[in-house]
Amino acid sequence: MKRISKILSLGLMMMLSGSLFAQEIALQLYSLRNEMREDMKGSHQLIADWGIQYMEGGGIYGMELDDYKGFISGLGLSVIGVGADFKLLQENPQAIIDNAKAFGAKYATCFWIPHENGKFSIKETQEAIKVFNEAGKILKDAGITLCYHPHGYEFHPHGDGVLFDELLKNAKNYAFNMDVFWVQMGGGDPLAIMQEYPDKFPLLHLKDRAHGTPGSSDGRGDVETNVVLGTGDVDIRGLIKQAMKVGTEYLIIEDESSRSVQQIPQSVAFIKQVLSEK
Repeated sequence: MKRISKILSLGLMMMLSGSLFAQEIALQLYSLRNEMREDMKGSHQLIADWGIQYMEGGGIYGMELDDYKGFISGLGLSVIGVGADFKLLQENPQAIIDNAKAFGAKYATCFWIPHENGKFSIKETQEAIKVFNEAGKILKDAGITLCYHPHGYEFHPHGDGVLFDELLKNAKNYAFNMDVFWVQMGGGDPLAIMQEYPDKFPLLHLKDRAHGTPGSSDGRGDVETNVVLGTGDVDIRGLIKQAMKVGTEYLIIEDESSRSVQQIPQSVAFIKQVLSEK
């Protein structure tokens, strides 16, 4: 009885301290797109060797689905999120649900809202809000959370703010997987946004930006400006601290540079260091 009581007391203390809701580190598999082409299995082994258990993906890399799932399971890896193409959200959200459930993932992220020639306006914004809320309700009923991942073009002025404000204020059946690099590229302040909308970010793409990098409002940029987390001009430390406060579930590393294999383990170490700070 004493042992059971002690365990229960420890569990209560952990709940009160919030440590039962600790953030997990994940990797966006696009970070290893080049390595995957050369050595798919070796690339997954690298992820496991770095101490990362969770992946944002949704592909099977030429394998049968069950074989791929068995392969990653053997490495202690699992998929927590898949992609959600905008057109599929419009026309066949069930296909996204089926893909997410096939991997055992509970998140689906839309990475791009279609628009022409870099011209993203209130028209495309309103259409996206409608699609996200309608499809998001269908996904939610199936146990999948739809998220949107901004790319900087959402920060064109609109009214007293920017278009991204509209996406945030009107999100009823969807949440956000904020790429902090792209928000800053577009001229936004990712930490201020998280603070203003603390319940909107179950996922967070952590990507740092080299000092002196020019901004971009068209969703385009030089991938070589991706640097080790904590060494660039994005307040990664502050964002991780905020994520801890609001209960963001996964901190997803995305490094698109040609140095990703060298940089990712350093970024993992930085996140762990910040998470361990009191």
